[in-house]
Amino acid sequence: MKTLYLLRHAKSSWSFDELSDQERPLNDRGRDDAPLMGKALAKRRICPDLVVSSPAVRAMSTAVLVAREMQYPHDKIVVDAGIYNTDVDGLLGVIHHLPDTAASVLLVGHNPTITETANELSPSSLNEMPTAAVVCLRFDTDRWEEVAKANAEFYFYDYPRNAE
Repeated sequence: MKTLYLLRHAKSSWSFDELSDQERPLNDRGRDDAPLMGKALAKRRICPDLVVSSPAVRAMSTAVLVAREMQYPHDKIVVDAGIYNTDVDGLLGVIHHLPDTAASVLLVGHNPTITETANELSPSSLNEMPTAAVVCLRFDTDRWEEVAKANAEFYFYDYPRNAE
């Protein structure tokens, strides 16, 4: 069994025109919502075997804040450049190459790709995931390369306004 948590990064700031897209930080709401979602995951007794994040500052900051609440060491977060600025096929490639030693993975990325990938893999359809939203899917397989809608089970979907 493999469990995948797809997490859209928390709300980012557009206040710094001099920063590249990849350098944009979280705004105040994002800095509040990320730990809130981490607490919501911890309340469900979730601590993934592996956390993988886009290298974008807003995604990494989200990953660190969420991981802290789940007691996951932030220095164990893996940065994967393949998550940034990719499409569904690219993100599926990242997922299919995850190490099979990890039974559960939290992947932090960007929209529209996170929502589109969730819909590609889930037997349940989702509307656009808001910032800091997470969807959990379970797959009846022992190999990440076999993860697909055909062996998927929708487990839960959560977002900051629901977790408050």
